[in-house]
Amino acid sequence: MAGTSKLLDNYFKITERGSTLSKEVRGGLVTFVAMSYIVVLNPLILGSFSADDAAAKTDVLGNILPVAQVAAVTALVAGVMSIVFGIVANYPFGIAAGLGINALLAVTIAPQVTWPEAMGLVVIDGIIIVVLAISGFRTAVFNAIPDALKSAIAAGIGMFIAFIGFVDAGFVRRIPDVAGTTVPVGLGIGGSIASLPTVIFVFGVLLMGILVARKVRGGLLIGIVVTTALAIVLEAVFHVGASKGVDPKGWNLSVPVLPDVLAQLPDLSLVGDVSLFGAFTRIGVLAASLLVFTLVLANFFDAMGTMTGLGKEGGLADEHGNLPGIGKAFVVEGAGAIVGGGASASSNTVFVESASGIAEGARTGLANVVTGLLFLAAMFLTPLYSVVPIEAAAPALVVVGALMIGQVRDIDFTKFDVALPAFLTIVVMPFTYSIANGIGVGFIAWVVIGAASGKAKQIHPLLWVVAALFVAYFAVGPITDAIT
Repeated sequence: MAGTSKLLDNYFKITERGSTLSKEVRGGLVTFVAMSYIVVLNPLILGSFSADDAAAKTDVLGNILPVAQVAAVTALVAGVMSIVFGIVANYPFGIAAGLGINALLAVTIAPQVTWPEAMGLVVIDGIIIVVLAISGFRTAVFNAIPDALKSAIAAGIGMFIAFIGFVDAGFVRRIPDVAGTTVPVGLGIGGSIASLPTVIFVFGVLLMGILVARKVRGGLLIGIVVTTALAIVLEAVFHVGASKGVDPKGWNLSVPVLPDVLAQLPDLSLVGDVSLFGAFTRIGVLAASLLVFTLVLANFFDAMGTMTGLGKEGGLADEHGNLPGIGKAFVVEGAGAIVGGGASASSNTVFVESASGIAEGARTGLANVVTGLLFLAAMFLTPLYSVVPIEAAAPALVVVGALMIGQVRDIDFTKFDVALPAFLTIVVMPFTYSIANGIGVGFIAWVVIGAASGKAKQIHPLLWVVAALFVAYFAVGPITDAIT
């Protein structure tokens, strides 16, 4: 046993990075708990129970992706890619189906093509990402980002994941778009915390906050377990039930009840059901290429921003915010789109919720191996892991967001040519629910304001290129309309 520990220590550099075997295991477990909702949510975004449902996500031929099959491949790809990333890149950044890309597939791409053709575009997106990573272009762009923007990206991600936690738990809710509405979101239901699941969330935030403040080892994990146990007890007493988009007082995703069955065999029949170039034949080369461009730019910078924030939060980056060996990480992350598309699970990318595991002390890829193994187990143990409601995991996102926002201390807000791009980067991420959008707005503002302030020569040439690409990215809708 001692020999195995030494071998793991040497390979993953656990001691060198100031971690321990127990911290890595605990961090990997917490990351899985924080990410595991994707196995429930991704099927709800991409899949459908029946083509006859009013809300079914049908492709151009009226076909659907069955929910159970999407859940199985979501867990499979997340498990495999998290393990590969941990072993190759040696960073504690869990990988799973990326939110945003899956919604883009379901709402925008699939209605124009078939599901296999849509997943083929994701595979092509991944191939391009991998080529850009192997060529060194992706690393060069990463290193060209100014230090202030790297800090802003980390802080923005902190606000973003906190906002995700608030929304998922029902603490912040969308207000119906009706006459007389003055704000887009509000507190709870009618301005009050009127649901039991949201009360559970508030309890979890306070409990985890206390544990972290008192530096209790495993504070986030303890908080999640205790909050889940309380949720199970209260559900048994009050029978709140699932929200299902109808009852705002119900549990958002998983209902915390002990399952009748602990395990079941996964259906992996979607693996390999992909048409690589079918979309180009169906809708034309130009239209398909624009869809690929959108996927590439979103994937490219969403993952880059997430790794920037996680690396800085974990103390894994150098004084300029650069991560050693980032090239390997970019290659593996790009492969996540290839594998995810090939399995019909959508593009897989680094998950910002990994910050929860980092807050527990994870510093190496061993934590990722733990996370990946748990995802593989989740293929068989779906009824068991789904006991944890999102309202019990979301508090960890809020607590970690509070930790990550501290990166603003490295931004010089006395210089407005720095302050405004940094500020826009930070606020656009949560306001638009997109890391890539925040980075894009920040890049454009940095280049425009810097050039107008007489500092054009100080702006890295790659930033000009990226800013121009983001201008095209933000205008892709009008460009597509003009072409079609």
